[in-house]
Amino acid sequence: MLQLFRSPKDPALLYLLGGTLVLLVIASIIGAVLASRASSDTAKLTIANLNARTRAWWMMVSVFAAALAVGPIGTTILFGFSSFMALREFITLTPTKPGDHRTLFWVFFIITPLHYYFLATQWYGVFVILIPVYAFLFVPLRTAMAGDCERFLERTAKIQWGLMVCVYCISYAPAILLLLKIPGFTGQNAKLLFWFVAIVEMSDVMQYVWGKICGKHKIAPTVSPGKTWEGLLGGGVTTVGLGAALWWATPFSPLQAAGMSAIIVLMGFAGGLVMSAIKRDRGVKDWGTAIGGHGGVMDRMDSLSFAAPVFFHVVRYSLNA
Repeated sequence: MLQLFRSPKDPALLYLLGGTLVLLVIASIIGAVLASRASSDTAKLTIANLNARTRAWWMMVSVFAAALAVGPIGTTILFGFSSFMALREFITLTPTKPGDHRTLFWVFFIITPLHYYFLATQWYGVFVILIPVYAFLFVPLRTAMAGDCERFLERTAKIQWGLMVCVYCISYAPAILLLLKIPGFTGQNAKLLFWFVAIVEMSDVMQYVWGKICGKHKIAPTVSPGKTWEGLLGGGVTTVGLGAALWWATPFSPLQAAGMSAIIVLMGFAGGLVMSAIKRDRGVKDWGTAIGGHGGVMDRMDSLSFAAPVFFHVVRYSLNA
């Protein structure tokens, strides 16, 4: 297996982690001060939600940092588990029938682990086609063998779509660490993965903040009432500026880092909007309750699921990785 991970003592990686921890400390202090000064029930509820989100971020950053410290295997296991949980939420929210149970067994316990196995062993050729080609063809065949034809196309499409977005697309995040071979950047892919995840999450946060501050014009009010043009533009510009400022953690120039950040912002927004449409169709606010203050695993992975495969392939082809 190629060694694509540098020691966690890499100064640039430690700077990224240190900066993240500083932001979390500041957020925790602000949350504590606001909680002590809140008087109305509405303010207390809002601040309690804010502090719950901050505590969840402490947990998520700690787990992510620990996975990076372990190396490629730890990161693969983390994202593999995240994919499993996200797929579980997806299937729970878009229920199937008893005739699909054997198909789902294959999806959860054969196809998903096998896909991450090919990622861990860096077998790019199989990793990139297993789900979109072979699993795509296998799922309807196995479902048809159960003999239940009622809403067959709808049921099959749900399983195929869940497998694609929750497993295939999310797996492109650890693929940044394992499968990208960037000239002059050998052994430093952990920094690029950290940068990518930071930009995805910061984009979500900044769009939310700008939307709360000055958001007036809703983009798709029936799909996601909280998403506004002001939030997208303000949050997008802020995130692009941050991504450009952190260019030193990437193989990009400042201008290239800004361009990559813009791609991540746009694709992350698209992922959030599409996944919100599914939730609205099912009549729910969140995908689950696994992460306090944030909802389910898929509520944190929706933007990443659209941004990761696009970012991976843009980097792979633009830098001849």
